[in-house]
Amino acid sequence: MRVFVTGADGFIAKAVIRLLRDGGHTVRGMDLRAGVDVVAGDITADGAWQDAVRGSEMVVHTAAVVSNAVGPAGQWRVNVAGTRRVLDAAVRAGAERFVHLSSVRAFSDLGFPDGVTEDHPVRPDGNPYVDTKIAGEQVVLQGHAEGRIGVTVVRPGDVYGPGSRPWTVLPVQLIKKWQFLLPAGGAGIFSPVHVDDLADGLLRAATLPEARGQIFTLTSGYGVTCREFFGHYYRMLGRRGPLVAPTPVAVGAARLVGRAVTLTGAVTEVNATSMRYLTRTGTYSIAKARRMLGYQPVVELADGMARTERWLRDQGLLS
Repeated sequence: MRVFVTGADGFIAKAVIRLLRDGGHTVRGMDLRAGVDVVAGDITADGAWQDAVRGSEMVVHTAAVVSNAVGPAGQWRVNVAGTRRVLDAAVRAGAERFVHLSSVRAFSDLGFPDGVTEDHPVRPDGNPYVDTKIAGEQVVLQGHAEGRIGVTVVRPGDVYGPGSRPWTVLPVQLIKKWQFLLPAGGAGIFSPVHVDDLADGLLRAATLPEARGQIFTLTSGYGVTCREFFGHYYRMLGRRGPLVAPTPVAVGAARLVGRAVTLTGAVTEVNATSMRYLTRTGTYSIAKARRMLGYQPVVELADGMARTERWLRDQGLLS
């Protein structure tokens, strides 16, 4: 197939593009900066990138704001209005499939049942990222319901591995600065998925006809405590930890740090929203993806962290 990928310079998109090309597909894409077979563009504005979609049989939409530090207006422009612009470009291009990268956070950050499945209702909770991910899903599923294009929605868990900013690069940077603190005594549940497993599942969702009109959660299929997950980064850095605190203390500390950083004009992911996210008690079921897609994650956490450590050292991020 001829495939067009938005956010093509992102770490998830790069993994997906590698698999697509290995499978013999022709891939082009767009991102804020141009590259090889990548056109420069911004999904929040009309531009030449929309013309570049022409001739594509499938569009994989990964471009998004992935942050707890961007306000509602900024997230809406990208995650909702931008998604609509990409969907419209795909329809005009005559594409038959549209794969939308959403997030497990559509279930809300808190208050979902353990082993939550795709048929559980999504839940806005006032967090701009959560709420715009839900709205973005509505945009693309409406396009499917109207018969404009065949849509598949993928909800990844906590994606880590080479290139992951939220769950690899940023934690390492904060640990090195002694600014990383876990709430709930580190007992919150983390639902990891290595980027290579996610790319495999996403490709299955993109290419199987029966995945049209479906939503799939993709994680490693298990949860670990935040203490265990982030403890791997402490080990890589040769430090004792993680540092933990009761949730009220951690949230209060995050608020103080966030306000102090904001006063300098900088942006930080250290805030109350991020802290609350790390207090989750539930996991996400991948039974549907196993059954319909044949999805079988193979990268165990120890192996995934070994791969991640090699990449971090190659990038000089552990020095």
